Amino acid sequence: VTVRIKNRIALITGAASGIGKATADLFEAEGAVVLRTDIADGNHHKLDVSKASDWRGFIDSIEHEHIDIVVNNAGISPHDNIENLDMATWDTIRGVVLDGVMLGCKHTLPLLKKSAYGAIVNVSSVAGIVGASEYTSYGAAKAGVRNVTKSVALHCARMRYNVRCNSVHPGSIDTPILDADKAKYGMEKVVQVRAKAIPMGRLGRAREVADAILFLASDDASFITGTELVVDGGFTAR
Repeated sequence: VTVRIKNRIALITGAASGIGKATADLFEAEGAVVLRTDIADGNHHKLDVSKASDWRGFIDSIEHEHIDIVVNNAGISPHDNIENLDMATWDTIRGVVLDGVMLGCKHTLPLLKKSAYGAIVNVSSVAGIVGASEYTSYGAAKAGVRNVTKSVALHCARMRYNVRCNSVHPGSIDTPILDADKAKYGMEKVVQVRAKAIPMGRLGRAREVADAILFLASDDASFITGTELVVDGGFTAR
């Protein structure tokens, strides 16, 4: 374990499970002070990322005078195609996946600007780069995350803030977000089908995405902003 982000203050959304939890655990092992948030009940700060009022209340409650790192990770992933998609689902996905990232960037930026090492890492998806017939709303929202990231990065660079902003794009990762598919089709079937589509022949692990997030959040990526890091076992390479 290195100490690339020792004593830095990191805010992570969706930190109760999956990639968010793996990232929070890794950051703490690296010596960071981690503010874990999630909409679920648990040992973390309660935060609905889709609500501006929740963000304002949470930021007001923070005892720290600045934040060094923000990881906008909270998300949900339903199945829908253009024919069965309804507006309620579209609005819900957009609210959590895209609005949540925009609000996270907007409301944390005043505290990030006070840091000498400001870094935002937005968790998008390969679905934000390539299309998927059964992830219409999710893919659209994740593509929006990719571009919001670039807009924030360019704004911060133009204003000469010490804040970088990048996105991470995981492929099929073995996290609780796959639980619904596993319950419906069986774990072996889900793993087999998804792994078959990946050149490396297996699902990714949450820790592997967390490692990518740590890199972008650390000084190792000090000249990297407005770009995307794909963690997909080669899925988008072909």
